Amino acid sequence: MNSEIRIPDGSVHEALNTPQETTAWLISRGLVPEGASLQSYCQNRLVGLRGDLRKAFTALISGIAVDPRVLDGINAALTAAPHTPLLHHVPGEGFFRSLEHPTTQLIEHAMSVIAEDAAALIAGDDAPLLAQCEAEPCSRLLLKTHGRRQWCSTRCGDRVRAARAYARKRTQANLTPR
Repeated sequence: MNSEIRIPDGSVHEALNTPQETTAWLISRGLVPEGASLQSYCQNRLVGLRGDLRKAFTALISGIAVDPRVLDGINAALTAAPHTPLLHHVPGEGFFRSLEHPTTQLIEHAMSVIAEDAAALIAGDDAPLLAQCEAEPCSRLLLKTHGRRQWCSTRCGDRVRAARAYARKRTQANLTPR
């Protein structure tokens, strides 16, 4: 979700900007193997899923109804790759289970894992803790694990506190007779 970040200067940092950046982002999260190379089609599908998840999270936070097409997109990602680990056997080592996701289904597997985590959050006990960072213009989402938590990071909190302090100083300076 937080792969698209609004920077205080108003610009947007997009971690999924190119197929190469998308591949690197997925590799760094263990969702595709080292050496994988995704195409722009895969990148666009992942960006589409992120958009659907953002809309679902926003609906949850705002208490509004979610568009059924958003749920269709998330459910399509949930069912795009097999989730049941298959049974394997290696002579001398024994049996083990692992998910099969051939290279032709790398993006489907990654999207299904991301969608599964998001669905577990939205439908789980932590759903009421989901919030948007209150620092403008930050667009990150967070879990409010403490009642007073308002920001996604110390950096956002520091920026808000610094802006408040600056505003107080300006107000005091304007009230001081010259």
